[in-house]
Amino acid sequence: QVQVVASGGGLVQPGGSLRLSCAASGSIFSSFVMGWYRQAPGKQRELVAAITSVGITTYADSLKGRFTIARDNAKNTVYLQMNSLKPEDTAVYYCNLGMRGQDYWGQGTQVTVSS
Repeated sequence: QVQVVASGGGLVQPGGSLRLSCAASGSIFSSFVMGWYRQAPGKQRELVAAITSVGITTYADSLKGRFTIARDNAKNTVYLQMNSLKPEDTAVYYCNLGMRGQDYWGQGTQVTVSS
């Protein structure tokens, strides 16, 4: 059984930083994609960033330069470093593991950017 657990959200002031973590456990194959999505109130869920097991990354165009995704394959963990946060980054952030045609979602973690 595969589990995906996200952590690291919280309240931060505009211009601040947060780091989200996403740990996968269970039967994890060597080839996978892990990523972060976010959903703001009244909006559709959107891709933030993703990284493959060999380190290929994808970012939402609007977030390039502020957000960085990284992985630790030995720990089956992916990190999302978020810098220069803006109020519009406020959303529930979800971690996703894509593996052999299946999607596994972690619970959401709330990120609130407010003064």
